[in-house]
Amino acid sequence: MAERRVNVGWAEGLHARPASIFVRATTASGVPVTIAKAGGDPVNAASMLAVLGLGAQGGEEIVLASDADGAEAALDRLAKLVAEGLDELPETV
Repeated sequence: MAERRVNVGWAEGLHARPASIFVRATTASGVPVTIAKAGGDPVNAASMLAVLGLGAQGGEEIVLASDADGAEAALDRLAKLVAEGLDELPETV
């Protein structure tokens, strides 16, 4: 299982617009990914309600994980998106 631990780079955390950006990027990756707060239960990272339900705050550590083909590259891109609080998924890492 591939995993990335990253601190949320959006000051407002994974709420509203940042969560929407993250969910769209996860869906676009084509790789099933889970997201969890450090030590918490993982949820589907492609579900807006699940991501909002985490209540992840800015600076808080989250864990992204997947065991699918292509997981390493997808998790690298998603981790970069979250850590840097970007407005869109980076094309290259």
